[in-house]
Amino acid sequence: MIDLRSDTITRPTEAMRAAMLEAPVGDDVYAEDPTIDELESRVAALLGHEAGLYCATGSLANVLGVAAHVAPGSEVLCDSGAHIARAEMGAHGALTGVTMRTWVTADGRVDPGQIAALLSPDAGPYLVSTSCVAIENTHNFGGGTVQPWDALVAATSLVRDAGVGLHLDGARLWNAHVATGIPMGEYGALFDTISVCFSKGMGAPVGSVLVGSSEAMAAARVRRKRLGAGWRQAGILAAACLYALDHHIDRLADDHAAARAFAAPLRAAGVEVAEPETNIVVVPTGDRAAAEVVAAASARGVALSAVGARVVRAVTHLDVTEDACADAGAVLAAVLNTRSAA
Repeated sequence: MIDLRSDTITRPTEAMRAAMLEAPVGDDVYAEDPTIDELESRVAALLGHEAGLYCATGSLANVLGVAAHVAPGSEVLCDSGAHIARAEMGAHGALTGVTMRTWVTADGRVDPGQIAALLSPDAGPYLVSTSCVAIENTHNFGGGTVQPWDALVAATSLVRDAGVGLHLDGARLWNAHVATGIPMGEYGALFDTISVCFSKGMGAPVGSVLVGSSEAMAAARVRRKRLGAGWRQAGILAAACLYALDHHIDRLADDHAAARAFAAPLRAAGVEVAEPETNIVVVPTGDRAAAEVVAAASARGVALSAVGARVVRAVTHLDVTEDACADAGAVLAAVLNTRSAA
């Protein structure tokens, strides 16, 4: 099976496992795990912020990041396909009392004008006030799209001028950095809080890091514990993330090439697929149900995800080769050009 359901399915390499085995550890609830401390400090410095907080998942990091800006009853703005709106199980409202309004975009790319039309930092006594704007880079459901730099700068500038907080869901910010060459610190300078994930393309088994000011991260640490998500000797896991920082960033370019290899036979077969910018390919299935197409591809040895009624997604990663991805793309092209799901 060529498994392209997500880059979360990666398994740690032997060298990463060795780093985990050798990691010094302590009780992180008592702030005594040196490996976690190192990871938090390094990621914060890389993004140009004061402090970091290691979290079990990107969803948790996003909940804590948004909550750093938004009190119960006020709102965060994001796009309608954003991970925080679509794929975090309503956690922001259910756990922290945050409300959410969205703008609509086909591919996740930020439009400063759309944000300006919704931005309402002081809505008065009868309407909900905006406390935060959240942007995703790269954009998962948009197809791994990279936020255009000029639009990103313009959008964050107008939000900052309005006195509203800025959160970046940077789960795959590493991919944006590799695709554009823009330093992580330049992305980091645009936002007040940022989450980055290590269990996707970076290949670690567990973990995301949230960064921001020292004060914000101290408060987020309390919220994390309140949610039952304090760590003990989790330096074993943080060591995998440190290994990924040192060895797995530049190799993301291989995943981008593999995504292009996956898309090529689809495009050659007349399927309307955008040229991949990073490691995600979203494929419209026409009048075929996505679940039917996923089942047919699986029967032919390719695992994909249905991410809409008529859209499937492939995500390349370090456990699949470029040649395997090209073969998988050819299989999907054949499925889409066959009326039977057999």
